[in-house]
Amino acid sequence: MDNSYFETLAVPLPEDIEKLKWRGEFDRAARIIDNRLKRDIPLVLKKRLMIEREILKRMPEQYPYTWSEALAMLRDNVRDFEDSELETLWEEDAADWIYVDGEVRFRSSFLRNVLKTRKEYENRALDRELVRSKAENFALLNRTIAAMKEQGGAGCRFRIRGTLAIREEAERAGEEIKVYLPLPIEYAQIKNVNVHSVRIGGREAENWEYTIARADAFQRTICFHTKHRKGQEYSVEFSFENQETYLDFSCESLKHGGPEPGSERGAESCRKNGSAETPEAWLVQQQPHIRFTPFIRELAAGIAGEEQDPLRKARRIYDYITTHVMYSYVRSYFTLTDIPQYAASSMKGDCGVQALLFITLCRAVGIPARWQAGLYTSPFEISCHDWAQFYTESHGWRYADCSFGGAAYREGETQRWDFYFGNLDPFRLPAAREFGHEFEPPMVHLRNDPYDNQMGEAEYGDRSLLEEEYNTKYEMIFQENLPY
Repeated sequence: MDNSYFETLAVPLPEDIEKLKWRGEFDRAARIIDNRLKRDIPLVLKKRLMIEREILKRMPEQYPYTWSEALAMLRDNVRDFEDSELETLWEEDAADWIYVDGEVRFRSSFLRNVLKTRKEYENRALDRELVRSKAENFALLNRTIAAMKEQGGAGCRFRIRGTLAIREEAERAGEEIKVYLPLPIEYAQIKNVNVHSVRIGGREAENWEYTIARADAFQRTICFHTKHRKGQEYSVEFSFENQETYLDFSCESLKHGGPEPGSERGAESCRKNGSAETPEAWLVQQQPHIRFTPFIRELAAGIAGEEQDPLRKARRIYDYITTHVMYSYVRSYFTLTDIPQYAASSMKGDCGVQALLFITLCRAVGIPARWQAGLYTSPFEISCHDWAQFYTESHGWRYADCSFGGAAYREGETQRWDFYFGNLDPFRLPAAREFGHEFEPPMVHLRNDPYDNQMGEAEYGDRSLLEEEYNTKYEMIFQENLPY
């Protein structure tokens, strides 16, 4: 079984298995799948059941907290928290949950989610570090945006070290292993990518022990292929430059036609990205998630209305998502069967879920749109992040970051909200430019994240490692601003 099996997610589950899944009877559902697979059933259904069996393995571990445990955590972290408030959060779907053996269980990140997305609970948080770090990051972004407006853009140079370590319980000393860590793609806003050091177990790796994917790979990685030793870590140190051009795509600007075509620095290279790929390649449906279902078509048409200008249509989609879809941590993408419809129907989702909804809605109304994702690399943090690109004839490929834009909208920061349609800050490391693309060289077994690549992957000869079997960390060696 490989990642191509995910293309069958649009195939509906048999009703009995669906019922057991959402009641949380995961073991029974898995047994029924095993029995069903012994029958003479269509190959596409067989593949769907096989991937569902893997989904069932991963779901319960992501929801560890019982009701009483969740209540205790909220009491310990939120000033004057009352029991009835958890009922409200549960009913409003602000605290992500599922049934496990018929009992409500809350997501491992539910507390962080409540504090991040609900202002009233953020203000009552007993740990004020959360509030301080959020304020520092927003202040940095506001300063950066102001400078980009004044200067016409901004640039940064970064040097970062990424390290993946196998947890002791998953180590197999002496066995062949492949370990993948993301690298920046040299295209669009990124240039001068250099790999400075590749280390295995504290020593410099030999050239034959690793492979670096081509500079413009769809999902760029360094792949270590060697024998594992107990305690052996895998690390790569690299540098790159990010140059971002600012253009005014604000609501007020678009009323008067928007920025002049070709006015941005490097406009032609922004359109072509130095490759033979045409924008039309990013108009199509892509299984399993970018699908023009009746719901998606209806939603996209309703948002676009009578508007014919592609730039204004894209802005309408951005405005809809940032004002209607609440940021929310979600369970692993491995376990989500239709990401855009999940966001559109539940009105919530994290950065990648919102980006994929934007891409799907854009394509549904004839606007080329695609994935860009990797890391947010500010002076304060290095964290996973996803965003989108969209294409118009007038301005080539531009950006849309719905999660950063939505956060600005909820904070009442109109200028920052406007900025993240068409623009990005320079604190980005794009390691993926296509959703769900295979690595170079490819993995043999299922990836933890079959669609994106931020925290790395690892596999032995017979299986891939699960998310909880390894740790990945990133360290900022230095970051400096570049003249624009």
